[in-house]
Amino acid sequence: MTDRHSDRPVPRRKPTRARRKFPVLAGLALLVPLLLGGCGSDQPSVFKNSATAAVSGDATRIPWDYKLVEGTVGDLIGSDMTILPDNALLPNDGNYATGDKIWTLQYMSADMKTNDSGRSEVKLSAWTPIKSYTKESAAKADIAELKVSLKTTVTLVGVYKTSYQGKARNFAVLTLPSGNQLKQPIDDERFNRLKSLKKVPIMVEEVHDFADYDLAYAKFRGWA
Repeated sequence: MTDRHSDRPVPRRKPTRARRKFPVLAGLALLVPLLLGGCGSDQPSVFKNSATAAVSGDATRIPWDYKLVEGTVGDLIGSDMTILPDNALLPNDGNYATGDKIWTLQYMSADMKTNDSGRSEVKLSAWTPIKSYTKESAAKADIAELKVSLKTTVTLVGVYKTSYQGKARNFAVLTLPSGNQLKQPIDDERFNRLKSLKKVPIMVEEVHDFADYDLAYAKFRGWA
């Protein structure tokens, strides 16, 4: 990776086994992330410098997602460039010319807080480009380090049945390593498989901060 404001390389840090052991947090009926680490680092996060609204009260700003977008270099404005078709502004660190085809790494942040009833509220930002690439392969290599899929085992609180408009519905409740609980709908087959279990394997996706890898959050991504 390179610094978004210069050509100086940013040290690439491969996720280690210890680093990947982030706790997972989710709220009932929502996939709710939590800022998990990075305390003590004095390297600023690109998310803290984003164009989203300032965080107020007890809200926490967290990295939410990344994506790769193919675009075309538009106008050159000083040391910056616009990326078509959205005219997003990005430093022209690659010395691109108007009309060049490039890839951009874009991110979305989220402001998360807990309301008076104890439920989590999440406000998502717009997508913002943070880095450009001439080759899609290089872009995919970066995003593979920023979004990491992992398998872990968590405690199963239990399963239960309910009915809605005359139709039966099944749910499983998990206790995640953070101590928070997650409720997920399940079908009859999974209900019968889970009802006697105390531990269950699940998949999570860790999303790491672009500027400070130790800042991360995790989402429940399904049953393993």
